[in-house]
Amino acid sequence: MVTEEFPELAETAKGRDTLPTNDAATAINRAPQTLRKWACLENGPIRPVRIHGRLAWRVADLRALLAGGVR
Repeated sequence: MVTEEFPELAETAKGRDTLPTNDAATAINRAPQTLRKWACLENGPIRPVRIHGRLAWRVADLRALLAGGVR
């Protein structure tokens, strides 16, 4: 079994591969508008995927960002 390094993120994700903007922002302690700005300007440390026209943030990318592994 993999040891979860970020239990709050795991609790928020509940097994999902992506999170909506508000949940992702809470997980990385940023405002939702910050993530929307990253998506719009394409200048953030992580990029979202679009699901039915809505932004979704990969849990793996959020975990890497929290671990300091993203530019």
